[in-house]
Amino acid sequence: MANIKELSRRPECLAAGHRLCGGCGASICVRQVLMGVPDDVYPIVGSATGCLEVSTTIAPYNSWKVPFIHNAFENAAATMSGVEAAFKGLRRAGKIPADKKMKFIAFGGDGGTYDIGLQSLSGAMERGHDIVYVCYDNGAYMNTGIQRSSATPKGAWATTSEVGVAQQGKPQVRKDLASIIAAHGVPYVAQSTVGHWKDLVAKAEKAIAVDGPAFINVMAPCPRGWRIGSDETLDICRLAVNTKFWPLFEVENGVWKLTPVKEKNLRPLEDFLRPQGRFKHLFRSGNEALLDEMKADVAAYWAYLEGRVEGSKGL
Repeated sequence: MANIKELSRRPECLAAGHRLCGGCGASICVRQVLMGVPDDVYPIVGSATGCLEVSTTIAPYNSWKVPFIHNAFENAAATMSGVEAAFKGLRRAGKIPADKKMKFIAFGGDGGTYDIGLQSLSGAMERGHDIVYVCYDNGAYMNTGIQRSSATPKGAWATTSEVGVAQQGKPQVRKDLASIIAAHGVPYVAQSTVGHWKDLVAKAEKAIAVDGPAFINVMAPCPRGWRIGSDETLDICRLAVNTKFWPLFEVENGVWKLTPVKEKNLRPLEDFLRPQGRFKHLFRSGNEALLDEMKADVAAYWAYLEGRVEGSKGL
């Protein structure tokens, strides 16, 4: 991985002055991922409709310093697959120099990745296109009003998973998208957060270096939707990891590697949940069982990952 001095000298691909909210995880995610692009590689970026797209490309303004393609909500992976195929075709035809290095990188929120764009993402991964798909996972359809997505955690409030007599936030567990993509047999899958820049940049470098499809799922908090302060984004990510709510891991050619949490950094799940307004109802009298259920879910998923790590050692 490039050191901090080298990273600081790399040109910014996303200009300042865009209209994303203060503390938005999406812009932090983009900057950190694109820091992983080597100096001799030219990135071509696409984005599904969502907060990132609508806030960085409001006509006649554009915050991107690299070629940028706006895609519909459902087809970011398909579009970047087509651009990658066209590039290879033009290079075979001699219209692009053989030594020209480009990388095709798609960004999408969880609405455009876990849900609406899952079909095109799965197709791109299965066909083996040389693209990197990055999900900036903020846990809901933030751009259209904080509606729940399949990435919304169990127990979280959203405008379509309300808190009341019938239910206490979203009743279902979050979809495990990283495992779904890993099941496609692609060369590289990883999970990280915007609060762990060394981890995310290192994983981005690996994903970009891969010859074939790669996927990174990145926790990218939305202060507005999570009901946190705009200065709490990175701290919340670190609490997510230290409570084991959001494990850091990667899958390289079928081999699973889990980043363990140091014993001194371990925190109870409540330390991650309590600062977020979307979980405040969990601490009301009568919701003790739901909180215990969520703790059991976290423990079960961690055990599942440990099992995948042990099971893949024999590959």
